[in-house]
Parts: sequence; structure tokens; C-alpha cells
Amino acid sequence: MYRTKTCGELRASDVNQLVTLAGWVQKTRKMGGMAFVDLRDRYGVTQLVFNQDVDASLCERANKLGREYVVQATGTVKERSNKNLHIPTGEIELIVSELTILNAAATPPFTIEDETDGGDDLRMKYRYLDLRRNVVRSNLELRHKMTIEVRRYMDSQQFIEVETPVLVSSTPEGARDFVVPSRMNPGQFYALPQSPQTLKQLLMVSGFDRYFQIVKCFRDEDLRADRQPEFTQIDCEMSFVEQDDILTMFEGLSKYLFKTIRGVEINEPFRRISWNDAMKYYGSDKPDLRFDMRFVELDDVLKGHGFSVFDNAAYVGGICAKGAASYTRKQLDALTDFVKRPQIGAKGMVYARVEEDGIKSSVDKFYTQETLQEMKKAFGAEPGDLILILSGDDVTKTRKQLCELRLEMGSQLGLRDKNKFVCLWVVDFPLLEWSEEDRRYYAMHHPFTSPKPEDIHLLDSNPGDVRANAYDMVVNGVEVGGGSIRIHDNELQQKMFRLLGFAAEQAEAQFGFLMNAFKYGAPPHGGIAYGLDRWVSLFAGLDSIRDCIAFPKNNSGRDVMLDAPSAIAQAQLDELRIAVNIPPVC
Repeated sequence: MYRTKTCGELRASDVNQLVTLAGWVQKTRKMGGMAFVDLRDRYGVTQLVFNQDVDASLCERANKLGREYVVQATGTVKERSNKNLHIPTGEIELIVSELTILNAAATPPFTIEDETDGGDDLRMKYRYLDLRRNVVRSNLELRHKMTIEVRRYMDSQQFIEVETPVLVSSTPEGARDFVVPSRMNPGQFYALPQSPQTLKQLLMVSGFDRYFQIVKCFRDEDLRADRQPEFTQIDCEMSFVEQDDILTMFEGLSKYLFKTIRGVEINEPFRRISWNDAMKYYGSDKPDLRFDMRFVELDDVLKGHGFSVFDNAAYVGGICAKGAASYTRKQLDALTDFVKRPQIGAKGMVYARVEEDGIKSSVDKFYTQETLQEMKKAFGAEPGDLILILSGDDVTKTRKQLCELRLEMGSQLGLRDKNKFVCLWVVDFPLLEWSEEDRRYYAMHHPFTSPKPEDIHLLDSNPGDVRANAYDMVVNGVEVGGGSIRIHDNELQQKMFRLLGFAAEQAEAQFGFLMNAFKYGAPPHGGIAYGLDRWVSLFAGLDSIRDCIAFPKNNSGRDVMLDAPSAIAQAQLDELRIAVNIPPVC
């Protein structure tokens, strides 16, 4: 072994021991005839001490060490005279008697510190250096601990972990697939799984009863903070269950993770809210309920008073920000500019300050104090509160704009505390969504989601009104998981395919293996998939899942460290019988 102890292990109880450490040079300091070196490994930092009066050549060698040199040091543990109580090893230091340079290092392109001077692109290019930083390494340690605890919980509930294939067939009704050419089958392609959906259903047909898998999934979709082209799911399925059984089981997993990972005890049941109410009151199917600021519709109060912006709108609604009446005109103008940004798209914003002596609004000339007091009553507002109102021609679009304003106000008022967690289930999703462009229905989740039993009769007459036996778990405005009870009846599944526009031949080609399996006795079953990356990022207080993935892609889907994706040799293309046709740039 190159070391007898790690750099985070030594304490005052180890004084006078002879030990050997190995690690990376964090920094060096020269003070008179003394040299000090902070030696770092995964476990911590230990200060090494070299004394010119004791060994001049050794001290000289220490002074020549550069950042990130890999060294081995043997010496005696001594108590520090100037203790550093900010680190676990701060009470001791190592008086070095032997020093071996195991590997010299070039000067890194950014400082390997928690507060680094490296930008995102630079850190991603040298990700192997970025991973040496405590803040990044601790995210991966947290991820490791979470996977251990997930497996422990699932095992205690009689789940069995089963691996499913990575090379599968392409199926519609989701994001774009990543495809893999088959050399042995020219002109044919595998797809990388967006999820093991049909495979875990087949495991239920096989009688496995309770399955889970911590599994890589792949989706070729535009990226954002909580998306990566390859991501990890905690994928689960159960037989002979109804919706409440699934929610109870995986609410239990969530509470177990909160307790074992964050030390947070949650005793009360998670709140449940219907999809319709989530959209009506928060403009989102993943509402952040760490704060209230619920939408209030104001059509009955503010229409018909001569203010054409409201009178001609399809929707008028607002939020009440408690205690924010002190916002200046400059701050209010900035909020107006915020909602008018192209990615939000509102035409403007109306505000009203609730004060002791009345209500002062940006549209005072159109409304009497009586009407404004009626508006105040609708919000339950009090003196000191600020009411913000949006309107628009499209109800859904305007609610989404109001959602963005609500979240922005929550952030500005400090209401989105990363150490506070509010969990809920969103239930009763629509089964289908209509595409005006394609003039057809699409599955809101996937084609195997079961309708609510009491709504099945509407599939023939009013399919848009059918609710899904589906559910999402939301924590702090982040969808951390979602699932459904599946269709297990062959006849109902065939009806679903027809409703989604699949010809019989197409359904057979895409899903014949599943339909054939159902003929041999499929149990009632359902499941859920948790996003492991999202859980870790929530528990770590991150704004992006990228920093809890060892080697992530950037927002263009590129791995700038590996320079992937990249062109491949013509010989490989020829072997695969693939011709690359890239249109010229105009």
C-alpha cells in the first residue's frame, strides 16, 4: 500500500504515530525556513510540515511541489500549535521525514477549490479535475448512498432487481429515440430504451410480482436543467395493485430516503391534488407548494368596467404576494419586463398595492375603490400585500405565464428554501391530449396507461374527458417520479391503440410481443419511475442535475471532454452500410 492512513483520517488521538499518506498537493506555503503543504485525497486534507533546520534538502523539494502533484509522505503526527477547527484534521499536522513524488502535474486550467475560477464549459472539458472538488465529489457520494438505501428499502419490500436490455426496438409515443445500427442486420437498427416500460410489464406477465431496477434511460430531446440525454431511473412495477397501493408503497420509499439521507422525518401523508386543480390554481402540473400564492380568477370582478385589456381577455387572474406592497416602481417595472420576456410571452402586468387607507393600482382610473376592495376580498389580502394580475386570450397559456410570475415572486421573497421540502401527488391526469396540428389524440403519458375504470365508457363518446389512472410525485416544484396503473386487458389495449391512430398492422408491428404476452394471462399491474438524478439534486440543493452525474453532457447534448458525438471513420460506415448525407449550409 502507498499509504497507511487517508488524508481525512488523522486526529489528536493519533499524535506521535508514524504514518504514510498519499494524495494530491492542494497548495503550498513557504514561511521562513518552513514549508507547509496541504495534501488532499477523497477523504480530506492534512497539513504536511517541512523544516529546513531539520532537513534542508527535503524542505527544498517540498518548496518545488506544484499544485496537483501526486506525492507520498511519511512522517510523525504532531499536535498543531495553530489549530484549524474548520476541518476535521485541523488539530494535527504531519512532520514529514520522507517525500516521494509519484507523479508531477501540469498546472490545472482552473483552481481545484470549492469556489473555483473555472466556468461551466472549462470544468466540463476537464471533468476529471472538476470531480476532485469537494462540492462535486460529495454529490456523487450522496448519489451512492441513495442507491444503497433505495436497494435496501426495495429489498425489504420483497422487490427483486432485474436488468433489462439496452438494445431494444424503437417504439413511438415518446421523445425521439437514440438509434444504433446493426452490422449483422444491414439496414436495421436498435433503439436505446427511453424506459423499460414494456419490458417491466412483461416481467409482471412472467409472475415476478415486484420488480425494480436502477437503470439508464435515453431520450433525444432538447435539454434543460433537469434533463440529460442519458439519465437514471429508479424503475418499479407491481402486480395485483391499485393506484392507492402504488402511492402508499412509494410514498414510503420517499419518506425512508428523507429520513436516512437528509435526517428529515415526515409523518403526515403526502398531499394529493388533481391535475385540474394544479393547473387552475398554480398553472403547472408540478406546483411548488413551499409557499401559497394561489391563483385567483378575477373575470367576475374586473371585467365590464371599460378596461379593454381585461374586458376582451379569455382569462384574468392574479396572485397575492404577502408583505410585498413596499415594492418600488422600478421593481414593478422589472417584473413587467420579466413576464414580457419572449420565453414567457405576457403582454403586460397590472399591480395593486393594498394599503391601510385603500388600494392603489396601476389601473385606478378604470376602477372604483369599491371594485378594488372586492378584488382585495377575493384574494384575502391585507394591508402591506401586493396583488399582481395577468390576462390573455388563451386560458392555459396565461396560467402558465402567471405560474412563472408566481415562482419568480417566491424566489424574490425568499420563499423557495432549498432546505424545506413539500411533497405531493398530482393525480387524475387527462388520459389523452389533442393535437390541433395533427388532428389526433396523443397519450399524455404512454399508450399503456389505464383510464379510470369509471371513465372507460367515455372513450367512445368523449375521449378528451377521460382521466388516466396516472400519478406524479412532485417535490418543491420538481417532478421526481411518475407512473400509472397499466392496461392489462387485451381488448381495452387494442381500443387504446385505435384511439391513438394506430392501424392494426402498425400496432402489431410495434407492440405485438406485448399483446401476445397478454393472451397468456396478464395480472392487473402498475408502477412508477423515480428520477434518481432529480432526487439527488434536490437533496444536494442543486439547480441542475448535471452536477450529480459523473460525466454529463452540456446543453447541446455534447460531451466536451470526450468530444462526443463525433464523426466515425468511413470504413465503419461502410461496414454498417450507412451513407451520411449532410445538406450544405445555405
